[in-house]
Amino acid sequence: MPPRRRALATKTGLIAKRPSRLAKEHGLTADQEAEIREAFGLFAIQHPDHENSKEGVLRRDDVRRCLISLNLAPNRSQIPSILDTIDPLSSGFVPFVPFLSYAAIALHSKEEGSDEDDDDYEDQQQESNKEEVREAYKLFTHGGRGPITLAHLRRVARELREDVPDDMLKNMILEANGGVKGRGKELGEVGLEEFESVMKRAGLTFG
Repeated sequence: MPPRRRALATKTGLIAKRPSRLAKEHGLTADQEAEIREAFGLFAIQHPDHENSKEGVLRRDDVRRCLISLNLAPNRSQIPSILDTIDPLSSGFVPFVPFLSYAAIALHSKEEGSDEDDDDYEDQQQESNKEEVREAYKLFTHGGRGPITLAHLRRVARELREDVPDDMLKNMILEANGGVKGRGKELGEVGLEEFESVMKRAGLTFG
């Protein structure tokens, strides 16, 4: 293909993304690899002991949160064994490749079980969804009990490198709490129940 046509095809998406060698080794498509990289990048930090890790590293405490963002939330009881596998030296940090290896395994396991439709599976899924919502809530409150405030939303926007006007953030809070303004305050705050309500309106089901 001539260079000009190749460039045009790339811009218009006519040339399919190719999985990297790492993705192929773990049976991942290019899109799956990109999704894992994007999630990893949201939580990764740079650490002097891992200068060769261009993607950065995850703190052990952020591994589960990162998996939740990929819709691969493990049970809390599974976390110790997962961390022992991807951080065998208990360094406290997890580079990208070990994380991708586990995420690939979890992704394949999820795909194999995607045809299950019995009541037990549905109950487990709903409970998992509820737990994921609570974990997502903690991401906004930086691990605190809440409620979610305007300051929390500003911090999340900064971490995501998004320039979101305060007016938009305030509208998000007002919409989440039903438009109720706090007493003596410019706007209200979002508690866990209100956050769960927003998730239900978005189509997430849980008990």
